[in-house]
Amino acid sequence: MTALSKNRRLSGSRPASLLAQLVTGRTKNRHLMGWLLASPLALVLLVFLVLPILMIVIVSFWGATEFSIYPAFQWDNYQFLLTSPVTYKVFLNTFKYAVLTWAFTLTIGFTVAYFLAFHVRSLTWQIALFLLCTIPFWTSNIIRMISWIPFLGRNGIANSTLMSMGVIDEPLDWLLYSDFSVILAFVHLYTLFMVVPIFNTMMRIDRSLIEAAYDSGATGWQTLTNVIIPLCKPGIMIGSIFVVTLVMGDFITVRFMSGSQSANVGRLISNDIGLLQYPSAAATAVILLITVLMVIGILLRFVDIRKEL
Repeated sequence: MTALSKNRRLSGSRPASLLAQLVTGRTKNRHLMGWLLASPLALVLLVFLVLPILMIVIVSFWGATEFSIYPAFQWDNYQFLLTSPVTYKVFLNTFKYAVLTWAFTLTIGFTVAYFLAFHVRSLTWQIALFLLCTIPFWTSNIIRMISWIPFLGRNGIANSTLMSMGVIDEPLDWLLYSDFSVILAFVHLYTLFMVVPIFNTMMRIDRSLIEAAYDSGATGWQTLTNVIIPLCKPGIMIGSIFVVTLVMGDFITVRFMSGSQSANVGRLISNDIGLLQYPSAAATAVILLITVLMVIGILLRFVDIRKEL
C-alpha cells in the first residue's frame, strides 16, 4: 500500500510539474514577445530622443571662442549661467509667462470643456463645437501671432474702436509689444491643449454622481467643487503639463509679440545659437530641461496620471 500510494503521488505530481513548466514557458515566451514588439519603438526613441539629449549634454561641457568650439570637459558654461543675474531674471520672466498663461488657459479651458460636456446635450453639436475650437490650428502659429499685430497696434482695430466709442482719448501703447500681447498670444495658441484633456475627463464622469449630489441637497457650486473638479484632476494635470512645457520652451512668440523687448529662456538659447555659441546654448538647454522635469514632477505629485492613460 505504501508503494502504491507513492506511485500515485508521483503520477499525480508529474502532470502538475508539467503544467507548471508549460505555464512558465508560456510566460517567458510572452515576455520575450513583449520585448520584441517594444524594441522598434524603443529603438526609435533611442535614436531620435535619447541620443540627441545625450549629445546636448556632452556639448554643454565643451569650450568656445569667438570663431570656433572645441571638445573639452569644463564647467565654464554652467558656472557662467549660474552666476549671472541675467540668467535668473530670464528664468523668472519665463516662469511669469508660464504661470499667467497656465492660469488663463485653465480658466478658459475648464469653462469651455464644462459647457461642451454638461450643457450641450447633442453629441453632434458637441463634435461640431469641438471642431470649431480646432479651427485656429488649421494655420501655423506664426500666422496666428502675426494676425494680432494689426489688431493691437496703435492704429489697429482695438485702439480705433475704443477711441471711436470715446473710451480712450489716445491709442494705448501697452496693447502691443508688451507682456500683455505675449500672454494674449500664448493663451490664444495653447488654450486648446487645456480644453481637450479636461473635456475628455469630464465626458468620463458618471452622471449619476452629479444627480446624487443634487439629490443630497448640494448646490451647483458645491457639486462643481466637490464632485466635478476632483474627478477632473487628471485632465487638469495633463493640460497643465502641456501648457507649461510649451510656454517654457517657446521663443518665437516672445520675440514677435514683445518686439524683442522681452526675453525668456528660449530666446536666450536662440541668441546663443545665432552667435554660434553652441556650448552655452546647450548648457542653457540642459538647465531648462531639468527645470521643466522638476515642474512636471511637482505636478505629477498631485494626481496619478497613469490611471487616466
